[in-house]
Amino acid sequence: MARAGLGLGVRELSDLAQVSTNTITRLERGESLYPRTVDAIRAALEGAGVEFIAENGGGPGVRLSKPESKSETGD
Repeated sequence: MARAGLGLGVRELSDLAQVSTNTITRLERGESLYPRTVDAIRAALEGAGVEFIAENGGGPGVRLSKPESKSETGD
């Protein structure tokens, strides 16, 4: 869901996370991956603007963060 929300293809996300395209496919199928691999993918998605939402009774999820305006960044 996060990848689609960003409009990234499997190849683009694999490049950002520095993992193989097969690894992204395995993650999306729900297969087990090493924790460091999941961390790398999560970091890549967060760096691209995804916020992961914890379980709060409605299930875990994701949302896209608001882009910072120039006034917020001090530019």
